Amino acid sequence: MSVRLGVVGLGSVFWTPYMSLIERLQGQGRVEVTAVYDANPDKRVAAAERLGLSPDLPSDVAVCTDDDVDAVLILTSMPEHGRLARAALEAGKHVLVEKPVATTLGEAELVLATAADAPGHLVCAPHILLSPTYRAMHARVRAGEVGGLLTARARYGWAGPDWSRWFYEPGGGSLFDLGVYNVTSLCGFFGPARRVTAMTGVAIPERIVDGEAIHVQAEDNAHVLIDFGDARFAVVTTGFTMQQYRSPAIELYGTHGVLQMLGDDWAPEGYELYRNDTGVWELHPEAEPTWPWTDGLRHLVECIETGTEPVTQPEHAYHALEIMLAAQAAGADGRAREIRSGFPEPELDRLGAVAANERVHDPRSAL
Repeated sequence: MSVRLGVVGLGSVFWTPYMSLIERLQGQGRVEVTAVYDANPDKRVAAAERLGLSPDLPSDVAVCTDDDVDAVLILTSMPEHGRLARAALEAGKHVLVEKPVATTLGEAELVLATAADAPGHLVCAPHILLSPTYRAMHARVRAGEVGGLLTARARYGWAGPDWSRWFYEPGGGSLFDLGVYNVTSLCGFFGPARRVTAMTGVAIPERIVDGEAIHVQAEDNAHVLIDFGDARFAVVTTGFTMQQYRSPAIELYGTHGVLQMLGDDWAPEGYELYRNDTGVWELHPEAEPTWPWTDGLRHLVECIETGTEPVTQPEHAYHALEIMLAAQAAGADGRAREIRSGFPEPELDRLGAVAANERVHDPRSAL
């Protein structure tokens, strides 16, 4: 029996990346979209016509409570995430909510409390812990191949969206939209953060969105310093301020070696490994070039089908949110913040063995 899916939010994220995965799952008989809603009537009608549905649902909450929906996919603007996730969970639905899970800690606490008492699963983006490249790197870290992790750098940014004003309004910003990937990646490798400080701000005060000039209110540029305890530090560089780059997404420096993720952590291109005992860089090409950053939806469907718990836990999203809010606060007054929540060790081995990739490039072979 296929999972009946309701979708709230029918903007660009729905039409390209999620729709591709939905159609693939539909072709496998695993998913059927039964309800859609967007506040924009044109988007609502277009999606309903594409999927053969009625565009007449009266509200976003109507999708969350529809009797013909088993799971709700929340792709709205960020300030709506917490409210809709709670409504769907209270209605007994499974939920996938795009990042962040909420825009305040108080609201996120309510979402997690609701999820704890609800029968449905709650899967929160980003889904980077599921990627084969991330899992391969994580396994090497846990096996001690680069020794104990000491420091790291992470980066994700671009020039910024020219659609949807909410990216630049309170509750938006580059940390919530972009930095969340790096924060989640680093915590998966290092464990929970203990303290955070940052420099954040608005570097480009005016943007053109949908052809109109707007005043930017949410930070579009951030450097975040994360203390993982025991003098283990990492920095996240993110913003709607980067035209291009060619550096690794994640750089992990250990006592005996280095791991570097190529590409972006939401779109990895393999990784490089350096170990002191070999003295060379090993290039491990991407094991699954078609891996989509929307993979959390497939994972949720699989968990519903098999009756198993998702590997990505709501506590991961809460911890990332606490770090980002602490960074925003530190950027405003210059004071470091203690982080109180935890980041449970992701049980990535439950996903099975990472696909083997023997195409390792050894620079010595060219000598």
